[in-house]
Amino acid sequence: MLDQLASTSIDLNPQTFLVLLVLVALEAVLSADNAVALAAIAQGIPSLKEQRRALNVGLILAYVLRIVLILTATWVVRFWQFELLGAAYLLWLVFNYFTSKEDEKTHHHTLGNKSFWQTIPLIALTDLAFSLDSVTTSIAVADETWLILVGGTVGVITLRFLAELFIKWLQEYTYLEDAGFVTVALVGVRLLLKVFDSPLVPPEWLMVSAIVVIFTWGFSKKNNNVNNEVVPQNETD
Repeated sequence: MLDQLASTSIDLNPQTFLVLLVLVALEAVLSADNAVALAAIAQGIPSLKEQRRALNVGLILAYVLRIVLILTATWVVRFWQFELLGAAYLLWLVFNYFTSKEDEKTHHHTLGNKSFWQTIPLIALTDLAFSLDSVTTSIAVADETWLILVGGTVGVITLRFLAELFIKWLQEYTYLEDAGFVTVALVGVRLLLKVFDSPLVPPEWLMVSAIVVIFTWGFSKKNNNVNNEVVPQNETD
């Protein structure tokens, strides 16, 4: 990995900036479903302050794992078992969500309450599973390691802010959490297709279009019960 970084040369030209812009745009769009999953996991902690802490610590660990994945990507892509494990994990997350008990007020399912230290590895593992798909997409767009690293860095930063926004939005919109986990299922199925029948893998533009349509439905109805609730002062610190 160190040799790969040492041999990387930075060539700044208009095409480089265009590729970087495409990578950043892809990371931003493809972070939405990831952010919903991370927000749902963090919501298992009762305290809003602890939820934010869990996101911070979990995404620092996730960032380290992303860097390792990017630097070893040419090796990782040789082993279909990694993508199979990523797909199985994401689909297990979706199954666990949709088979869980529904909240009577918000009509949301729940992944269950977890402690702070249980939540951190779940956040990191969930991001890693999503990264198995996004990193291979980045490699197809750019062949320079430093560009992919910058794109991955922007992706984690975007993910942090999106996840906190989604923690709030999940309480406000009735269908948003369900929509998020439907897109998580799409990513899981996409990884499975890569393993078993790669010609059937949907193109990136189709995935992005599907995500946009599903999230449009997710934001289509507000949960009126939330409007009358007051957030405790100590939870907003």
